[in-house]
Amino acid sequence: MLVCGEPSGDALGAQLMAGLKQLAGDRVSFTGVGGLAMAREGLHSLYPLDATSVMGLREVVPAIPKILRHVRQAVDFAIQTRPDAVVVIDSPDFTHRVARGIKKRDSSIKTVDYVAPQVWASRAYRAKAMASYFDLVLALFPFEVEFFRKYGLQAAFVGHPVIERRAKMVGGAQLRARLGIGPKTPLLALLPGSRTSEIRFILPTFKVAVAHLAQQIPGLVTILPTVPHVAAKVRAAAADWPTPLHIVESEADKHAAFDAADVALAASGTVTAELALAQTPMIVAYKVGGLTYFLSRHLMTVNHITLINIILGREAVPEYLQGAATPQALADAVARLFADPSARAAQAAAMTEFAHALGADDEPPSLRAARVLLDFVQGQ
Repeated sequence: MLVCGEPSGDALGAQLMAGLKQLAGDRVSFTGVGGLAMAREGLHSLYPLDATSVMGLREVVPAIPKILRHVRQAVDFAIQTRPDAVVVIDSPDFTHRVARGIKKRDSSIKTVDYVAPQVWASRAYRAKAMASYFDLVLALFPFEVEFFRKYGLQAAFVGHPVIERRAKMVGGAQLRARLGIGPKTPLLALLPGSRTSEIRFILPTFKVAVAHLAQQIPGLVTILPTVPHVAAKVRAAAADWPTPLHIVESEADKHAAFDAADVALAASGTVTAELALAQTPMIVAYKVGGLTYFLSRHLMTVNHITLINIILGREAVPEYLQGAATPQALADAVARLFADPSARAAQAAAMTEFAHALGADDEPPSLRAARVLLDFVQGQ
């Protein structure tokens, strides 16, 4: 049984399912909660993802009754069907409630966390609690194994499955041609996030930043990859856009947009790892509601919010958080990337280093995760 809470987890879940099928064939079957990517691998989701893909106090609070109802639904299903293992993927505010609920009612059901929360970056005490309701963590980074073991939680390093998408970051020239964007036209990719709260807090800032950029970069064109469950909100928020804008929804077009773009302006998240693998120079920003920021900022124990910067231990990619993420600051940073080949080259070198740290030179992470998971289920 696989349970994810938002599109990034859906993509990882689909890769894990593909790895499991490659190793176990028709001996493995799937149940649980997922989105379109997991559906393509054969999962019939208990309910759609849009109910749980929320973030920020203003969005989460009204959704709490529905989220808790879906938690109970997933827990009840697990208790009734008794899968060999329940793998929860990312979105800990939702998926960990499912794992806790299952363990509380039947401790014999094995629970696995794939993409554990970055408790080594904030609120490390949560690792001790996790040990009470998880049997195994599939760790994306080597240092996480020892970190979790200190708290009595078994962990295995499997690598970051985003690495496997690197081969998909192609088709930029064809996408430009299909959309009528010249090969030399300056193209900026915009990635404001896939949550409703991100569209509300981040996309308006990006819009004003693009208006500033339009005055600095003649002929600038923008492309905005999004996902179906927020596409309508994105299109509404993008009305009266200050430059020619292309909104694309498919995963293939998203990856082609990374390949096609000269520079990207992105919200912090998994997408920044994808951009790094595509060797797309980027500026990263993030904004949340004022109360959410106030409550969370004192809990952070790392100096960066972007995965490439956290892993490399330096600001390889410029990042702007909350009050620093002003439209003018973002516009100036993006303009510098367009104008400065040495800045783009420095990012490219850091992105290569980052890919190596994620396990790019080893067995595909989702296949390794599948192997570890099968061994765990079979008691080896």
